[in-house]
Amino acid sequence: MNFLLTLVLVLQIATALAMIGLILLQHGKGADMGAAFGSGASGSLFGASGSANFLSRSTAVLAAVFFACTLGLAYFSHSVRPSGSGSVFERVAPGAPAAPASSTAPNPANQIPSGASTVPAPQGPATTPATTAPGAPASGAAQIPTK
Repeated sequence: MNFLLTLVLVLQIATALAMIGLILLQHGKGADMGAAFGSGASGSLFGASGSANFLSRSTAVLAAVFFACTLGLAYFSHSVRPSGSGSVFERVAPGAPAAPASSTAPNPANQIPSGASTVPAPQGPATTPATTAPGAPASGAAQIPTK
């Protein structure tokens, strides 16, 4: 099964590269006007009108092979299940349980690693004005700084 999947993938890549080459070799719609006045029609490999027919049919055949390879790859990728099939969320390792909410908040200064000594946590509730929650922000003219 793995060999067949690799073979279809290589065939699809080869067809894609061949299609790119054939499409780049084809003339655009505006090139027909120049060929009508004799610019380069005799110097082409397939003659005046043979290249459009040959290249377009070859491109159509390669497009059909590319489409068939795409369907084959879709079928093989759907039929081959990985060992741990299922949702991505089911394969995630469970994390640490959430810590219960306590009445005292942790001191952020104790969480910063330092090379010297540790800072002891303050005892008791914090009553300084810097740690209290601010009220509603001022609006309107109260936001304009004065001298």
